[in-house]
Amino acid sequence: MMKEVSGGVCAPKGFRAAGVHCGVRKNKEKRDLALILSDVPCTAAAVYTQNKVKGAPLLVTRNNLSDGVAQAVICNSGNANTCNSDGVEIAQSMCALLSEYANIPASSVIVASTGVIGQPLPIEPIKAGMAPLVAALSYEGSGHAAEAIMTTDTAEKSIAVEFTLSGVNCTMGGIAKGSGMIHPNMATMLVFLTTDAAISAPLLQKALSADILDTFNMVSVDGDTSTNDMVSIMANGMADNPAITEENADCEAFAKALNTVTRYLCRNIAKDGEGATKLLTCIVTGAVDTATAKVLAKSVIASSLVKAAMFGSDANWGRVLCALGYSGAKVDVDAVDVSFASKAGEVKVCVDGRGVAFSEEKAKTILSEDEIEIRVSLHEGTGSAEAWGCDLTYDYVKINGDYRT
Repeated sequence: MMKEVSGGVCAPKGFRAAGVHCGVRKNKEKRDLALILSDVPCTAAAVYTQNKVKGAPLLVTRNNLSDGVAQAVICNSGNANTCNSDGVEIAQSMCALLSEYANIPASSVIVASTGVIGQPLPIEPIKAGMAPLVAALSYEGSGHAAEAIMTTDTAEKSIAVEFTLSGVNCTMGGIAKGSGMIHPNMATMLVFLTTDAAISAPLLQKALSADILDTFNMVSVDGDTSTNDMVSIMANGMADNPAITEENADCEAFAKALNTVTRYLCRNIAKDGEGATKLLTCIVTGAVDTATAKVLAKSVIASSLVKAAMFGSDANWGRVLCALGYSGAKVDVDAVDVSFASKAGEVKVCVDGRGVAFSEEKAKTILSEDEIEIRVSLHEGTGSAEAWGCDLTYDYVKINGDYRT
């Protein structure tokens, strides 16, 4: 039994959060420093961008999590702390400052930054903001933390669910930021997850690493893989469930709860893509295997021409076939069926790789909704996959044409 609850990262027992404006960002109306703190040490895990250029905070976090233990997340927005000569030193200083003010080991801090790449990050505003940040910690503070990690996001991304492990009620929550530079092999995307379930660090890492293959790595906004992507999770065990130390029914239930949270955040990241007006979901079925289905779904969702057609509510299905054809995956193009669907209905536009007659008016109505499914049937096997993206609009160019200014 699983149900959605309020509270975000503070929904699980023993987690407080806060978000303040410290001055990294010039706009005083925007919070730019976030903190999530557990009452007790947690087992912890994380996954990171596969971009060879990595933000300094990721390097520090990876080192801090080498023992599988963390107690806090500190994150600034407005500056990515990437490609700076003193980047690692600044990230370490953020951990040291939190250690001083929150009385936890600096090595138990997950540190993250998001914003402009290649701009020095001054430590002074973060130092000045640390005392107010810690003082603002609250068991109801998830919303302020979610706001503080946003850059070009237009909406907070937050969720929490309750689930049971061996009959014990547990909770998992998450907040995320991500709107542009989204094309994971792990996007600029940051996700912080919390849970009061007890689970060993190795199994926590295994669950997270497996989950992202079908969730965050299946999102694309613009084809750019960020330097600062990170998904982290802290589990403090305060629900008092029998600790998960082996792969059993509880481990499966935990993975299901994790997937519920991450899928929700994925959809919301895609829907809030920079300048976007529509959430696109490509569902591929009947592929020779799952790996093939994933490549095909991601190729469709990442196609600039498909994205532009969806912005114009144009049922230009040939662009879908084009994206399937250049994906590099094995596909029988003479056995492909394509349809477009939304809450306004469904229209089949292609059968066996050939166009079929359809109502352009009906298609326009279907594609004018803000959530659209591109359904691809291959009739070659049992492999299936789902990928999420958004339409490509004039505003995407406008936002990124003057991003630094």
